[in-house]
Amino acid sequence: MSPFVTSRRGSRILLFWILAVLVVLIDQATKTAVRVISPAEGYMGTLIPGVIDLVHVENTGAAFSMGEGAGSLFVLVALVVSCVAFAFVCTQDIPMSLTASIACVVGGGLGNMVDRLARGSVTDFIATAFIDFPVFNVADIAVTCGIAISLIGYLMWEQSLPPEERR
Repeated sequence: MSPFVTSRRGSRILLFWILAVLVVLIDQATKTAVRVISPAEGYMGTLIPGVIDLVHVENTGAAFSMGEGAGSLFVLVALVVSCVAFAFVCTQDIPMSLTASIACVVGGGLGNMVDRLARGSVTDFIATAFIDFPVFNVADIAVTCGIAISLIGYLMWEQSLPPEERR
């Protein structure tokens, strides 16, 4: 087996890219399925009655449709965040759980970036039926959960370090 894969740094890098790519693949597969099933935007049906509806929406903005028309800026932000996150994973001796949550953020950002570059908009399709909330997608879930878990994981990791090594 390659020494790259067996090293702690190598294992973190491998986990990072496997998870990030997996998030992109799942995100793109679900968005493709939505566009095939419902080529036009609109209500598609109920997934979980009273909880989740499927609604095809093409979003040219970011979260909650903010920044509509600023797709190039969002592509740049996704690339910068991905590079900074990868550099952090490569240079810091962080736990694998923190690596995994950071990979989810990167995978989600790249998933939406693929849409912006290929289509000029992001396909959203998950709508909450129990509360009025913007329609979202798998990439959005990965980014949101990844950020929340990363913040908690980072704080826990930092607290586990000896005081002289804390930032």
